[in-house]
Amino acid sequence: MTKSSKEIGEEGEKLAVDLLKSKQFEIIKQNYRFGKGEIDVIAKDPRDGFLVFVEVKTRQNLEYGEPEYAVTQSKIKQIKKIAEMYLYEKEIDEIECRFDVIAILFRQDLPPLINHIENAF
Repeated sequence: MTKSSKEIGEEGEKLAVDLLKSKQFEIIKQNYRFGKGEIDVIAKDPRDGFLVFVEVKTRQNLEYGEPEYAVTQSKIKQIKKIAEMYLYEKEIDEIECRFDVIAILFRQDLPPLINHIENAF
């Protein structure tokens, strides 16, 4: 039975959160929604205290290219806008922020490939 793209995405987000936790990141929020957009994970990097907005891209194959290439310029613009709204809503104004991408490729009968791209955009 094949999984839906929603199920694949949820599975990818779980792997991304597990990866961040293994790196001692503090998970602040998952699936932060504003308007029609969403930031997959908001976390704090223990190394430098940065607030990190994470976009997770998951694929089952390379039919449409590497997962990280699905983060288009319009998606970047949307993520930045949602991040600004998060900071405004939470009244956060004095913190360093960055945007990471976690790209996950599920492979048949092999462990998934996970690529954490820090400061992706």
